[in-house]
Amino acid sequence: MGSSSSEDFSVVVLASDLGIDARPFLSHPPPEDENWHDCPSYLPSADDQTLDFSDLDALQFFRLERGSDKSGNRIFRIVGKYFPAPVITGDRLKKYVFHKILTEMAEGPFCIVYMHSTVQKEDNSPGLTILRWIYEELPSDYKDRLQVVYFIHPGLRSRLVFATLGRFLLSGGLYWKIKYVSRLQYLWQDIKKGEIEIPEFVQQHDDILEHRPLTDYGIEPDPLHLMEVPSTAYSFGRYETGWTSRECRS
Repeated sequence: MGSSSSEDFSVVVLASDLGIDARPFLSHPPPEDENWHDCPSYLPSADDQTLDFSDLDALQFFRLERGSDKSGNRIFRIVGKYFPAPVITGDRLKKYVFHKILTEMAEGPFCIVYMHSTVQKEDNSPGLTILRWIYEELPSDYKDRLQVVYFIHPGLRSRLVFATLGRFLLSGGLYWKIKYVSRLQYLWQDIKKGEIEIPEFVQQHDDILEHRPLTDYGIEPDPLHLMEVPSTAYSFGRYETGWTSRECRS
């Protein structure tokens, strides 16, 4: 009897809202001495006068807040919707992040509050591999000083990505620092109100989620908002009654 052989294969399912490039997972891993990114290592000097990030500062997508969380960690706020991913390279983003941390938070523990509300992959996501690269390039003492990342309004795809691939895409130190916060009311358990500025659209998105909790799981119970048009429902009932009356008369 002839014997048959089969080659091993694997299937990787990737979510789409974080903009992950699937090619690294579908090819053989590179040799250990090969760099997995092409961008050079860079740590800016605090007195480097040649750096100009005024255009990025104006966007307010990454800034140091005046307040701290209840554990005493200063707060860096990241608003995903404000980040114009198509026009900022990963290298410039890394330089900007390093510059902000080095010049504004040179010492002491800090945390990050990331607001994922209404983020669009094509417009606002630099990609998870870019974020991983930025974190990995930080000096070890900066990594140690980062205590927690509050992830506000994580979508269903984000949860799936981190639950299934997070340990492979992120280092263990960063993976275990992420804390999901589905509602702003839960954020106030760790940060007092007034310690961080919440954009109006984030609050509005939070109100929508509060009234439609199934959207946390990717389910829109009333996508056409038919429940908000009572007059239409009434007109259907009126004509249906009229048809019934004509049928009885006939």
